[in-house]
Amino acid sequence: MAVAHRIYAEALFGAAKEAGRLAPVHEALGDFAATVAESPELRAALRNPQLEPSSKSAILGDLAGDEEPLFTNFLRLVAEKGRAGELEEIAKEFERLIAREERRLTVELTTARELTDAEAGAILKQIEDAAGRKVEATQKVDPDLVGGIVLQAGSLRVDASVRGRLERLRNDLVRS
Repeated sequence: MAVAHRIYAEALFGAAKEAGRLAPVHEALGDFAATVAESPELRAALRNPQLEPSSKSAILGDLAGDEEPLFTNFLRLVAEKGRAGELEEIAKEFERLIAREERRLTVELTTARELTDAEAGAILKQIEDAAGRKVEATQKVDPDLVGGIVLQAGSLRVDASVRGRLERLRNDLVRS
């Protein structure tokens, strides 16, 4: 994560929170980041070094409109500082700040087979109890795990799979 992404996200987060506009700014930034992700032409224009920052600022101001002035001003500032091509990364960092504010933990749960709703619910309940936070999870299936689970939360990875245990055992045997 680039320091600049964090600085811009924290600045927007702080200003939005202070103004009592955190939810609308979060929604506007999320919608805008989704639009950029879905539009290769817009992404290319924002990342084009030959396009003047003032032109990018005008484009972003027109796209954002006047519905959320704090967000519109933020977009213009980012463009004028030459960071318009980094808006998707800034939005990801802003989402991380929102999750921390809401005491929400986003995890990726990988299992060897599809879990029933009851099984997934029980696992998520254990994670919530351990973390003391609300957990939002995405689930993946990887038959190569053989059994068990792999839990990814940000940079933390917990591998309780059979494949992971076998790899650790193999490494221990090689080192012995």
